[in-house]
Amino acid sequence: MQWEIVIGLEVHAQLSTQSKIFSGASTAYGAPPNTQACVIDLALPGVLPVLNKGAVERAIKFGLSVGAKINSPSVFARKNYFYPDLPKGYQISQYELPVVQGGSIHIQADGVDKIIYLTRAHLEEDAGKSLHEDFHGMSGIDLNRAGTPLLEIVSEPDMRSSKEAVAYAKMLHGLVRWIGICDGNMQEGSFRCDANVSVRPHGTEKLGTRCEIKNLNSFRFLEKAIDYEARRQIEILEDGGTIRQETRLYDASKDETRTMRTKEDANDYRYFPDPDLLPLEISANWIEQVRSALPELPQARRDRYISEFGLSGYDASVLTSSRETADYFEATVRQLPAQAKLCANWIMGEISGQLNKEGQEITDCPITPSQLAMLLERIADGTISGKAAKTVFESMWSGELEKNVDAIIAAKGLKQISDESAIEKLVDQVLAANEQQVADYRNGKEKAFNSLVGLIMKAAQGKANPAQVNTILRNKLAG
Repeated sequence: MQWEIVIGLEVHAQLSTQSKIFSGASTAYGAPPNTQACVIDLALPGVLPVLNKGAVERAIKFGLSVGAKINSPSVFARKNYFYPDLPKGYQISQYELPVVQGGSIHIQADGVDKIIYLTRAHLEEDAGKSLHEDFHGMSGIDLNRAGTPLLEIVSEPDMRSSKEAVAYAKMLHGLVRWIGICDGNMQEGSFRCDANVSVRPHGTEKLGTRCEIKNLNSFRFLEKAIDYEARRQIEILEDGGTIRQETRLYDASKDETRTMRTKEDANDYRYFPDPDLLPLEISANWIEQVRSALPELPQARRDRYISEFGLSGYDASVLTSSRETADYFEATVRQLPAQAKLCANWIMGEISGQLNKEGQEITDCPITPSQLAMLLERIADGTISGKAAKTVFESMWSGELEKNVDAIIAAKGLKQISDESAIEKLVDQVLAANEQQVADYRNGKEKAFNSLVGLIMKAAQGKANPAQVNTILRNKLAG
């Protein structure tokens, strides 16, 4: 039997406010345990929550960026469950009327374009942390994270493979960073995914029983967890068993998922409107203010790069994978508008490769867009070859001669020979000294041509303009 995997993701994006969603306590990461939990976060008797306007504004930003409806009024609810790291015994979240309704994300996976639709995105507070290490068999509770604002982004079950799920998560991760609502730091838990996975016979409409894999904090783990869980469910069903709805954890060391608890349904949480928080009214004027402050969005930039610069869809997608990369490309191409493809190739190639090698981001790049544009201009005007440009690039990266392109070219003697008469003289010399290879070429052996080019470039110490060498050599051989 052929099986179809059905995946929906719930992504928790920690919002970039300086204070918590219902209190003035700091959200800074890494403080000593329980030093950033105020009386509201601790749920001491008599305290009342006060909604953080900045958290709402970030939710509106996201909704507008994905083409969603902004609900007004929007209602906060109490989601009741009992964990040691949840001081109130309930979490303030949203249920029936979330702030963001609908929307979509455009992805590319396995060379196919696809739209993933969103169900909702709602505001809620994060819980604290239970710590199980270095406590001599006991657990500790750190409430620093309690009350940190989250935007939970819930997709429709539109994904059919782990690769599609990863493509969606990456696109979402890039978007929340692009619009500045979340730093996206997965190691610190700022962006984490829960994957709902089920399988069904191919061609059927009815959804299978889903299992939720919690707290996946890397794209690699997301892919591996989904693949394992799908295999597990298929094996159970093919052996005649049934899938139990449950919450599972992914164990990266064993590359497997394991049972955490039986999966709850909405009724188990006994949602009801929070009596301490009035319905949230979001005015049309406020929405328009947020809309007017939005940057150009990734999809709009991708489309513009294709139409304005003639880039491929792939190149445009890579260059808009982060706002910082897109800004770097634009700052470069503004100075060299006729060489957009050359700029794109070097940013996606040499720049990205060196940054990856050193574990750095584009914002750490020691070569400015202006400096890169000057280097690429010297390729475009024939001053240096592409090979020589890589030598100059390495010198610029290490800070030689204050990253002055022309000074490095002069110091290393890399200037390309583009004088036609000089190249013609070299070609004549090589042809005269290699009559057999000339004969081989004229007898149809194309490899002989490449051999002759190599000999000419060697005679020119690699400095001859390759395009001119090719043209002059072919003309001579045809004569």
